Amino acid sequence: MTSIEDPPAVVAPGAAARVKFPSGGIPTAGWYFDGYAAEAGRAASSIAPAALDQAAAILLAAYTRGALVFSCGNGGSAAIANHLQCDHLKGIRTATDLTPKVVSLCASVELLTAIANDTCYEDTFAYQLQSQAVPGDVLIAISSSGRSANIVRALTWARDHALHTIALTGFDGGEARLLADVAIHVSGTNYGVIEDLHQAVMHALAQYIRQSRMTADAIATMRF
Repeated sequence: MTSIEDPPAVVAPGAAARVKFPSGGIPTAGWYFDGYAAEAGRAASSIAPAALDQAAAILLAAYTRGALVFSCGNGGSAAIANHLQCDHLKGIRTATDLTPKVVSLCASVELLTAIANDTCYEDTFAYQLQSQAVPGDVLIAISSSGRSANIVRALTWARDHALHTIALTGFDGGEARLLADVAIHVSGTNYGVIEDLHQAVMHALAQYIRQSRMTADAIATMRF
């Protein structure tokens, strides 16, 4: 039991071992945040730079040739998928020569509930891809566990129909990590930390692609 006198033990950023957070009671919100921030730093260091480079190359190529990029996720990951549509469509277009075409498969509650009610929840994303996607498009699937059935079905359909696939995963990555062309994996055990880093990855990819199409003067004078 953690005492009020001693701050909780935290995992240092860059530590090799994956430790559950929290692993015990933490008596104050301030100490909890310190531990949370340390775990976020450690988990961030687990993301492979090569996977980020590969994902950025896939997305930049798609945005350059006018392919559609689809995003999807459940719960908090659905919010990230919707946010991705904003930052990768509007954000990347700002002050660049790119006009990205981005669709969140989570954006329409009417469509999601119709598919879930009339067919099954597991088909909520694959069903939409069947109507809208063509070979050469891109699917970004966001799932902390990597095991959600509708995510796995969407990635499987995308793979079988010649879409490029990127998965953002956590914990052990599940099936999504194995199915995707590129898996950006967060080695973590806390949903909040994993989702925070998926959001950071989404932002970093958008901002990296945007600045790659800007002059040095424009980068220096514009807000990101």
